[in-house]
Amino acid sequence: MKRDMILITGASSGIGRAIALHLAAPGVLLHLGGRDPDRLEAVARDCAARGARALTRRQDVRDAEGMAEWIGGAGTLDLVFACAGITASTAARAAGAPREAPGQVRRVLDVNVGGVINTVLPALETMSGQAPDGRGVRGRICAIASVAGLVAFPGTPSYCASKAAVDRFMVATGGNTARDGILLSSVCCGFVRTPMVAANDFPMPGLTEVDDAAAAILRGVAAGRRRIVFPWWLVAGSRLMDLLPPRLAELYYSRQPAGQAGSMPETGGMSS
Repeated sequence: MKRDMILITGASSGIGRAIALHLAAPGVLLHLGGRDPDRLEAVARDCAARGARALTRRQDVRDAEGMAEWIGGAGTLDLVFACAGITASTAARAAGAPREAPGQVRRVLDVNVGGVINTVLPALETMSGQAPDGRGVRGRICAIASVAGLVAFPGTPSYCASKAAVDRFMVATGGNTARDGILLSSVCCGFVRTPMVAANDFPMPGLTEVDDAAAAILRGVAAGRRRIVFPWWLVAGSRLMDLLPPRLAELYYSRQPAGQAGSMPETGGMSS
């Protein structure tokens, strides 16, 4: 897999940081984006210590114009990873059923869906003008979805919806872009040990170490897989659960820790 020119959003921590470190090597140029300049510079230094050249940009993925300017001005791009994301849960109320605040719903969708769109669209424009390699590939784009996109947890409705949208967009769009030599991948993973899950005080089945997750993602991108899944048994089980009538599935989901109100930070936190 050609990997000389790489752009990563959400690169200051979590999966984005792990991917940057895995790919850092002599001759590699990394464009690293994130919201925390100090953490971003620390990642850049770690990548430089491995021989890569790392350029950082403080960039909110919700800013469509800023993202287009950054990605469009980066030059040739072989790999683009959309890793920025947030999670949040419903909150208990004094009266009535648990609910997400309107502002929280909009923020989760703006970051998780809008941020991916703001990354993928300008990356497609850039890669469309690039010459294909010996295998006919002009570039590869990968976005982090989640196994949450395959289920409907009452505790995290906007997060589930956002990740479902990311997965469907990447998989469906990838069928068209592959004809032009641009390969798209969606990552449907379970819990990964990152700052996003650090506050979770409930069992996380299939918890994957972040370095193992990065390695699995890079193997899948190199193989050109449209959808990258791990752990497979968690994804398979989630797919089967989603075939059940909603009311029946909710009998199970509502008894799980992640299905409860307040199971995750109410306002969410950036995964990277």
